[in-house]
Amino acid sequence: MGRHCTGEQGQAVPLAAAVGALGVVLAMATAELAADVVDAARARSAADAAALAGVEGGVGASSRLAAANGATMVSWRREGRIITVTVRVDDATATAAATGGPVEP
Repeated sequence: MGRHCTGEQGQAVPLAAAVGALGVVLAMATAELAADVVDAARARSAADAAALAGVEGGVGASSRLAAANGATMVSWRREGRIITVTVRVDDATATAAATGGPVEP
């Protein structure tokens, strides 16, 4: 005759499948979080570089440097000697300011 599972026999397979599925979900969530952290860091770096470039080169230099760093410039503003730039990398947005350059009347 065949074997019959009684009691707790055979319960390891469903438990292992559940633990495996949980592991996959956690790995996917961790990968997404890591990607978001990297995008935020790239956006901050691009915003800093674009703001510094804008001090001497204006809006065009800021835009070029943002693009060279993998970002899209969202806004650019000059208030006296202060350049403020906002950039986006995927879903991450960062703003940076730099001071210097010629004084405008």
